[in-house]
Amino acid sequence: MKYLLSALVGALAFFAAPAFAQDAAVIVDKGDVAWLMTATLLVVFMAVPGLALFYGGLVRAKNMLSVLMQVMVVFSLGVVLWAMYGYSLAFTESSAFIGGFDKIFLSGISIDSLADTFTDNVKLPELLFVAFQATFAGITCALVVGSFAERIKFSAVLLFTVIWFTFSYLPVCHMVWGPGGHLLDDGALDFAGGTVVHINAGIAGLVGAYMVGKRVGYGRESMAPHSLTLTMVGASMLWVGWFGFNAGSNLEATSGAALAFINTLAATAAATLSWVAAEAAFKGKPSMLGAASGAVAGLVAITPACGSVGPMGAIVLGLLAGAICLWGVNGLKRILGADDSLDVFGVHGVGGILGAILTGVFTAPSLGGTGGEDFSIASQVWIQTYSVILTVVWSGVVSLVAYKLVDILVGLRVPEDEEREGLDITAHGESAYKY
Repeated sequence: MKYLLSALVGALAFFAAPAFAQDAAVIVDKGDVAWLMTATLLVVFMAVPGLALFYGGLVRAKNMLSVLMQVMVVFSLGVVLWAMYGYSLAFTESSAFIGGFDKIFLSGISIDSLADTFTDNVKLPELLFVAFQATFAGITCALVVGSFAERIKFSAVLLFTVIWFTFSYLPVCHMVWGPGGHLLDDGALDFAGGTVVHINAGIAGLVGAYMVGKRVGYGRESMAPHSLTLTMVGASMLWVGWFGFNAGSNLEATSGAALAFINTLAATAAATLSWVAAEAAFKGKPSMLGAASGAVAGLVAITPACGSVGPMGAIVLGLLAGAICLWGVNGLKRILGADDSLDVFGVHGVGGILGAILTGVFTAPSLGGTGGEDFSIASQVWIQTYSVILTVVWSGVVSLVAYKLVDILVGLRVPEDEEREGLDITAHGESAYKY
């Protein structure tokens, strides 16, 4: 009997061993968890207060609080919508263009649920991955408000956000990062959101500038920023928070995060220098606004490339971004004829397009990137260009329809007398400053 029991135990151990070995192979590293929680907090810091202060300083004093309000509330709305249905539609497998409803209202996700990283056997708590991606959704929606600042109804901003988030942000996010996503399967590289975040928001902003119309007095009255001090503070917060945005997208506290980290530092510094140098050459004087704008341009351009290019490639990309985005907010803006109040398209749209396409160049191992031996610059640049075109068209069409629906339902613009008085008082009944 003793030998029979021993044999039975041995047999059970033999058949159970693969399952136990498989469980043991799954790693949830405390360092990775701690890093991604930190990165998530940094992205929140980017939006509120970073983006809010950057935008707020750029508008006139009478509209300061309206911009702070729009950024904070839109970010909050994006986070809630993400938890309700956004995560499910973006990160479950259903079709090449949108996910399914398997995890709507975070159904089936518990404290024990795990999410994938870039390493097969390394996992993260799924709730943490949901939170990290929620901050991306929130800040992308908030970026758009800079294009129509100082003249749009608050109710219109919120209604547009719901529609655009659902039909533009979620499909593009799924196509680029979601399981079975169209662009992901095509091999498009977007490490931290060049297409998903910046091009998507930049196009929505440009369409919004056209649809909402120019500010009263645009081109005739002074609309200079009321506080470049706050804009510089906001840009600095964005730079700090962006390390969570980019390096956090590695999902693990490894050398991959270190690469994204140094690229974020180097490209941003290079773009700052490039912008102010070009500004000094063409306008005669470098400006604080130029330095802050250059930093943001560099952050935008390196976002899709930060996990796959080398530091020297990042510097070149930053140098190009500074000069080209300076043209984007001046020459290109005049050509387009849109009153994009805070240059959402000129910086995020142009910088995102530049970074997304050049990711296909600087990822080449011959240029210091992480591409494999069979990496082809021509093939990857085409894939990157296709992803840019698809994002531009998708966001453009959705945005056009969304603004039109909002205009029909609640109207887009405040009355002219309210715009002249300022949205702080007329929309929110308070003032940023006491005179």
